[in-house]
Amino acid sequence: KTKYSKLIFRKSDTIPEELHQMVQEGFLTLRKHNCFFQDLVRIKGKDFVTPVSRILIGNPGCTYKYLNTRLFTVPWPTEGYDIKYCSPRVHDACKALIRLNDYLHIEAVKALQGQNLFEIKEIKDSTVIDREQNFATSFMEKGSVSKDQSSCCVSEDDYISLKNRTSYNLTLLNYMDPLQMLYLKQEPYFGMGNMAVSWHHDENLVERSTVAVYSYSCEGSAVEEGNEQKLKGRDPAVWHVGLKVAWDIETPGLAIPLHQGDFYLMLDDLNMTHQHCVLAGFSPRFSSTHRVADCSRGTLEYIFGQCELALQNLQTDSESMALSLKSLETAVVKQVEEIHNEVEFEWLRQFWFQGKRYLKCTDWWLKPMAKLEEFWRKMEVMTSLVLSEVGKEEQIEEQRNETLSCFLLVLTERQKLRKEWTAR
Repeated sequence: KTKYSKLIFRKSDTIPEELHQMVQEGFLTLRKHNCFFQDLVRIKGKDFVTPVSRILIGNPGCTYKYLNTRLFTVPWPTEGYDIKYCSPRVHDACKALIRLNDYLHIEAVKALQGQNLFEIKEIKDSTVIDREQNFATSFMEKGSVSKDQSSCCVSEDDYISLKNRTSYNLTLLNYMDPLQMLYLKQEPYFGMGNMAVSWHHDENLVERSTVAVYSYSCEGSAVEEGNEQKLKGRDPAVWHVGLKVAWDIETPGLAIPLHQGDFYLMLDDLNMTHQHCVLAGFSPRFSSTHRVADCSRGTLEYIFGQCELALQNLQTDSESMALSLKSLETAVVKQVEEIHNEVEFEWLRQFWFQGKRYLKCTDWWLKPMAKLEEFWRKMEVMTSLVLSEVGKEEQIEEQRNETLSCFLLVLTERQKLRKEWTAR
């Protein structure tokens, strides 16, 4: 209650049976179609393959970046988008996950409201009612107590904030069969046993947004509840989620058993103040981790907008059709070349270096990627135009030097990244 109050755990019997069935079938379908992949991630300048296999499903055109690797959503069925799946079964699996997403969104809103009511009741009990009091732990910036002090008023701003921080735009699905892993790290601080995923915070999320995790371990007859050994610590056959207070090993850690169909919510700032890990059981396990990804720089809409901004500096002569630059101002040149780098290293190379794996589910990304490549080719032309312009006699020395020094910085970065990506 004191150290882990923002963790909400729910047993599987709280979820409608029909939803369990849809989602669990969906997991198995995606596995059967080989849609789970190990990622090549970069940690401290070195590349590692993740022990867990993953797939990202979510809003069309959304991406999620972790450990220097950008994943591209397999879009779930969304009104107004034409999405072709490689099979009707994969379509059904994605549809099941959007249903689960909607369910977990509602649960998260209820949980956050529940916490807020609880806090208001506590304050009422201690007779310190202060309308303007800032409750650091509540989901709202202000707690407001109504006239009879029994019901909670949610202002419009708080409502929008509440909605924004629980409206999951994607889910990262994980799959792992621990018996296929030759080596799993041991949990180092509390002796919790084998870890499938080490201690970490989830990254690239909207600040103070909730993370919801649905767990499905394929428990066979080998791992039945009847196997209640009197063990010190956790049962090694059962999967657990581990939590600890960040940068603190004095406060006891927490390990919660996860059985088929259980789910948990990490509310508000819990993902920042605490770290979590996943402790492996004996059976294979799927999980669906629903997030409000910070997509401010991670959607197709955003990157197309950037490209259009850059290409405003390119003009075509109506008679000769020759291409030229409208401006050689340092700030303009720098902006265009930085966008050029962003398109190449944050999008094109990120997409293609993981191979054509998304085609196992859908070809949805091929068109936008072809369009981005077209933009990139034009930006390559713009780079050579800058070079030929600054080489001309009539350029003023001072302006030329200024343009070149900023231009060289971006080109050097491009060269360094191209070498890095070739190695990857």
